[in-house]
Amino acid sequence: MKDDFETLKLDHHDKHVIVVTLNRPHVANAINSKMMDELAALWTTLVNDVSELRCVVLTGAGKRAFSAGADLKEREGISVEEWRHQHAILERAVLAMQEFSVPIIAAVNGAAYGGGCELALLADFVYAARSARFALPEVTRGIIPGGSGTQNLPRVAGIARAKEIILTGRPFDVEEALSWGVVNRMCEDAQLLDDALATADQIAANAPIAVQQARLAMEATRMDNFRNAYIAEIKAYDVTVETADRTEGIQAFNEKRATRFKGH
Repeated sequence: MKDDFETLKLDHHDKHVIVVTLNRPHVANAINSKMMDELAALWTTLVNDVSELRCVVLTGAGKRAFSAGADLKEREGISVEEWRHQHAILERAVLAMQEFSVPIIAAVNGAAYGGGCELALLADFVYAARSARFALPEVTRGIIPGGSGTQNLPRVAGIARAKEIILTGRPFDVEEALSWGVVNRMCEDAQLLDDALATADQIAANAPIAVQQARLAMEATRMDNFRNAYIAEIKAYDVTVETADRTEGIQAFNEKRATRFKGH
């Protein structure tokens, strides 16, 4: 199994469970092009190890964040073509993770914003630290969620709640996430990884073929529709990429000032 990643750290809890850590703590585990590429490679590589692998725990390095989302410093000033090329890498990662056959538990240890929140939503379910916070703030930066957030948030939180979250871009805390169905369990910060691994161990102790088939049966309807729905999300996302508001949103973020959107 490939494990020589720059932005990801793999730890073998035992023969059947691994911990995958988003490993850019100096920038709140922001998702840059390299991490997108390595996430796509990770899920594709792990497919070859499903005979031994029975559960994955996905978390973030450090105490500050699970992931703050896309690395907007990397994105400032890039052309529309460069932006689309970068996003195509993310799309491969999203589809590879969504189609991965082994259960994934997201252990959200801090802020999960933007693409970080979308990564957590791509997992089978989420455990979160008491200090965790969530947001899909893309509309405040002139774009929309493009990592399947418009598809997966309504699935767990309901369409009306998802619209409120996505259309306002407003952050929400772990208690709200728990009550809305975004999070399965709230854990004490120091206990989060242990709690996630305890559940991973329970899953791994069960018959692996039965677990995979049960998961496949539960996912059947969504998996049939996911690709088409995600294509619709990307088409909507691409409209925003060509706008001046998208450029303004990134500049305002990096210049630490209020946005001045003009609707074009």
